[in-house]
Amino acid sequence: MSAIYVMWLRQIKRYWRSKARMIGALGQPILFLLAFGFGFSTIFQKAGQGSYIQFLAPGVIAMSILFTAMFTGIEIIWDRKFGFLKETLVAPVSRASIVLGKTLGGTTIAFAQGIVVLLITLIAGFRPSIVHLPLGLLFMILIAFMFTALGTAIASRLEDMQAFPLIMNFLIMPIFFLSGALFPLEGLPRALTVITRVNPLTYGVDGLRGTLAGASHLGTGLDLIVVAGVTIIIFAIATWQFSKIEV
Repeated sequence: MSAIYVMWLRQIKRYWRSKARMIGALGQPILFLLAFGFGFSTIFQKAGQGSYIQFLAPGVIAMSILFTAMFTGIEIIWDRKFGFLKETLVAPVSRASIVLGKTLGGTTIAFAQGIVVLLITLIAGFRPSIVHLPLGLLFMILIAFMFTALGTAIASRLEDMQAFPLIMNFLIMPIFFLSGALFPLEGLPRALTVITRVNPLTYGVDGLRGTLAGASHLGTGLDLIVVAGVTIIIFAIATWQFSKIEV
């Protein structure tokens, strides 16, 4: 437990000391919220779908968590480059503990970022359900843990720091845009429907939308089962990939 705590605390301290990183991570969610939320609001209302801010806000929250969580994996490559990772791996602790500590640290950071974006959406006019807010927070934690673990799994296989952001963008953009964060899942072409169904973020966004805005398409129960199950699988893969790193 001490090893897990130390790795978690190190992640938190590094994030807290990087004020530019904290502020910069808010730029994209705010841009999407303002540009899309107010830009398409009239069109969305004319289509009989209600408030687009109410629809978009859970997707923007999920986007903030997704980006923050995935990019925490670059710290593994950074630690490998400067020798800290080697010192960590030779310590008398299990690699599973190291991975869990790092993943919990990244999860905490991504979740905190999601909370900040949630507060910003309130200013923009989003009105979440207070009754189901605790379940919504659980979805945020699961999304953060799942994609932090995915970023860790990918970073464990890479040594080139320049390649990591490129691969992350290659994965993040399709995951986000094909999750239903920006558009309803009803009435999509068959091929697009299949893609959205195999995208784990789809269930995270739908779970957030169901708990915070009361507009779930797939069912909150199914969303929770899928997100929790995929989170466990990805964390197991991340642990396996990290265990293969040579000292």
